[in-house]
Amino acid sequence: MTKQNEQEALGTAMNKTEMFFEKNSKSMIIALLALFVLAAAIFGYRQLISQPRERKAAEMIAQAQYRFESTTPEYQLALEGDANGPGFLDVIDQYGSTRAGNLAKHYAGICYLRLGDLDNAATYLAKYKPAKGIPAEIVNAQNIGLQGDIAVEKGDYAAAIKLFEKAAKVSDNNLTAPMYLRKAALAANAMGNKEQALGFAQRIQNEFPASAEAQNAEKLMGTIQQ
Repeated sequence: MTKQNEQEALGTAMNKTEMFFEKNSKSMIIALLALFVLAAAIFGYRQLISQPRERKAAEMIAQAQYRFESTTPEYQLALEGDANGPGFLDVIDQYGSTRAGNLAKHYAGICYLRLGDLDNAATYLAKYKPAKGIPAEIVNAQNIGLQGDIAVEKGDYAAAIKLFEKAAKVSDNNLTAPMYLRKAALAANAMGNKEQALGFAQRIQNEFPASAEAQNAEKLMGTIQQ
C-alpha cells in the first residue's frame, strides 16, 4: 500500500470513529454520568451510612466482649445483654450486616455452646461468614472447629472429621492445624476407623514436627492402637 493509500485508509478509519462518537455521544454521556452518580452514591453510602454503622456496631460488641472475656465469663449476659449494656444478639439484630455484627454471630454461637444449647450454637456459628486476613483465619478456623465439636457432642463423627479437616486447612500453621488434626484423629477413632485416625496422627508428625501436638503424637497413636 502506497503512502497516499495509507493516509486515505487512516482518514477513513478516523472518520468512522468520529461518526461513531457523534452518533453515540448522547448515550455515552448518559452512561458516564450514571457511573459518576453510582460512584458518588457508593461514596456517600460509605461516608453517611456504612462507616457510622460499623462504628456503632464496634462500640456495642465491645461491651458484650467485656462480659464474655471477663475473669468469670457471664455468657448469658454477654449473649442477651441487659440495662447496663447490649449483648451479642443485640448487635446481630441491629447491625448484623456489619463486620462487628458478623463477629457477634460467632460469639453468640460460643455463648450458646457454653450454656449447653447445641442447636442454637450450631445455628449461630453457621451464620458467621469467614473474614479476610491472617488474624481472621484463626477465628475462621475456630468457628469451623467449634462446629466440629458440636458434631462430636451429637455423635456425628463423620461430619466432625470433615469439619476438623477443614479447620486445619483454613488455618494451616503450627498452632492451630495440629490441634484440629488431633481432634479429627480422636473423632475417627471414636467412629472405629483406626486407620484413618492413625493417618491424622502421622500427619501431625510429618507436617508439623515443630508443634506441641507433634510431641504427643506417639502417645496419641498408642491410644488409637489400643
